Amino acid sequence: MPHPPQNRSFYNLLIQFADQKSLKKGQVLHAHIIKIPHLSSCNYLANNLIKFYAKCGHIHEAKLVFENLKHKNVVSYNCLIHGLSHNGSKGSTFVFELFRRMIANNILPDAHTFPGVFTAAALNLGCNFDARQAHVLGIKTASIYEVFVGSSLVNFYCKVGCVFEARKLFDRMPERNLVSWTTMISGYASKQMAKEALGVFGLMRLVEGNLNEFVFTSVLSALASLEFVDSGKQVHCVVVKNGVLGFVSVLNALVTMYAKCGSLNVSLMLFEMCSEKNAITWSALITGYSQAGDSHKALKLFCKMHFAGFVPSEFTLVGVLNACSDVAGIEEGKQTHGYLLKSGYETQIYIATALVDMYAKCGFTGDARKGFDFLLEPDLVLWTSIIAGNVQNGKNEEALSLYGRMQMHEILPNELTMASVLKACSNLAALEQGKQIHARTIKYGLGPELSIGSALSTMYAKCGSLEEGFLVFRRMPQRDLVSWNAMISGLSQNGHGREALELFEEMRLEGTKPDHITFVTVLSACSHTGMVERGWAYFNMMFDNFGIVPSVEHYACMVDVLSRAGKLNEAKEFIESATIDHGMCLWRIFLPACRNHHNYELGAYAGEKLLELGSRESSAYVLLSSIYSAMGRLADVVRVRRMMKVRGVRKETGCSWIELKSHVHVFVVGDQIHPQIGEIQGAIWRLRKHMKDEGYRPGHDSASMSTSDLRLVRSCSAGRAGMQCAWPQLPDMLYL
Repeated sequence: MPHPPQNRSFYNLLIQFADQKSLKKGQVLHAHIIKIPHLSSCNYLANNLIKFYAKCGHIHEAKLVFENLKHKNVVSYNCLIHGLSHNGSKGSTFVFELFRRMIANNILPDAHTFPGVFTAAALNLGCNFDARQAHVLGIKTASIYEVFVGSSLVNFYCKVGCVFEARKLFDRMPERNLVSWTTMISGYASKQMAKEALGVFGLMRLVEGNLNEFVFTSVLSALASLEFVDSGKQVHCVVVKNGVLGFVSVLNALVTMYAKCGSLNVSLMLFEMCSEKNAITWSALITGYSQAGDSHKALKLFCKMHFAGFVPSEFTLVGVLNACSDVAGIEEGKQTHGYLLKSGYETQIYIATALVDMYAKCGFTGDARKGFDFLLEPDLVLWTSIIAGNVQNGKNEEALSLYGRMQMHEILPNELTMASVLKACSNLAALEQGKQIHARTIKYGLGPELSIGSALSTMYAKCGSLEEGFLVFRRMPQRDLVSWNAMISGLSQNGHGREALELFEEMRLEGTKPDHITFVTVLSACSHTGMVERGWAYFNMMFDNFGIVPSVEHYACMVDVLSRAGKLNEAKEFIESATIDHGMCLWRIFLPACRNHHNYELGAYAGEKLLELGSRESSAYVLLSSIYSAMGRLADVVRVRRMMKVRGVRKETGCSWIELKSHVHVFVVGDQIHPQIGEIQGAIWRLRKHMKDEGYRPGHDSASMSTSDLRLVRSCSAGRAGMQCAWPQLPDMLYL
């Protein structure tokens, strides 16, 4: 039935105002329609009013028009369903209520109903079951075979992660258009299934003649990893061939793809070639440099972006904050914090997490905690970030306390959370707590994979529980370099040097390439076992076999190897021939070795070297003073002590602690405040007597008795915490 001319003119005006999103003009027109009785009851105009309000984002008004409509038809429902589905997840929850009302009122949905329903389901994952029921109804009404209905259903299954079901639907579609192909490629890209995305893209090139910019944007997003860089280059060639390089969205996708593949030079070239850069183009390159570790370049680009007048998105700011974290750029981080406050981004969870991470990595754990406490409901990523930040800054007790709070909030941790908590236990040598965390990882179904396995083996090794550490290590399905290093280091530090070297040889046989940390632990093992020749062999192997240039740590280990073996002259020549700037490090290791081997001449030489270099460590002055005392050079003793006083060098107070029955006992040299100090002193007296009975006699070159006493407490404290105690028959009162 043809519509009257007046109706048509109102209809055309509504279409025009909807396209322009001119709410005021549309409302005036609506008022005119209401005044004319025969127009106000016209379904045709009412349906278009629903469309108009929905397009302008005024869903409430669209609902009012719909509810006031006496004779609703399928078009009325379709107009409101489409309006709601295109207005975010809030509107999508009402779509299925409307869909059910429509069926209850015996109005059969048509092919134009289903795209709105499936679009709403893709936005609201809670509507999964309802969407599947709609799918069944679509099959019954044969609407599913329409290309736009099929495309929207494929999009729904991709968005909920069911890409295999989406592919089945896609393959059964009797007709496909560019939207269908692009949707399927995007679905694979979202699940990082690059090979499948490339397969669909290749098939599309054979079937479809023209490819638009959306297709290329989708396939390039799937190839954003190093292993697919060659495929990305081929797609880049197809982009140029099809003449779509001028589209800024395609250029942005190329910049992102090359940046994530590590080809930053190509990414920068494309960026500079782009004459119409937008905020996404800048963000892609900034994030690329940040993820590649070139944080200084990322920060410079952000400054240029700001001065060029582009407004960054929250994702850009996350990249900038990550760059600040990597270089410990607290000043730049604070400036970025101020900028995002002005932009109103602070409450967004991604920004809050990046801020907490930045402050924690820069050592400002107090500010990180303020940011964490600001959010009422922090998510798992934020909890993990604050725990890891505290561990990184040595606040292990605080990290464990935060983990306890996280448990109380019933937030399930992931591998990264548990790895950080286990590291805190390692640093505190808290074996019992570490065992409890281990039990938790089993309860949560976190197997001995790389991150958890490495953290567990390190924790047990540092706590001296080598048997458990080795058991975890052997049960790991695969081991990375971190796992090997942790176990080799644990064996070396706990007096099992030969076993550490055997494990190193096993690592080499398995084909794992060692790094500089591996060689530090291996050389340390050689030092503790007195294997000088083997130490030299490993030191030379670093550069000759693996191209690792020895650092100060490796030189220090070699000095220790030679010094412990009594080859002091060889150690002295090695130090003086060193080609690296070691400062005072090597002489600091050499000095106590000379004292221990009673080579006072070389000891005096090393001590004077340290004083000449301006050492601020009290141990150097004390050792040199005791050496001169043993040599009878009292004038030099007075000179060294005077120099120590003039330079303001003070002897650091010794401290050790032990955990017993969930309570930590702290011991400080000269401290008399422990409630059981009498029993402790009695135990120390008996230990000293036991040592004398065994033949120990403190000489002139020994440190003071108070230091020896402290070492006794330390060694036995370590034994109780899991390390093997030097005196296993000690009275229990010592551990109280």
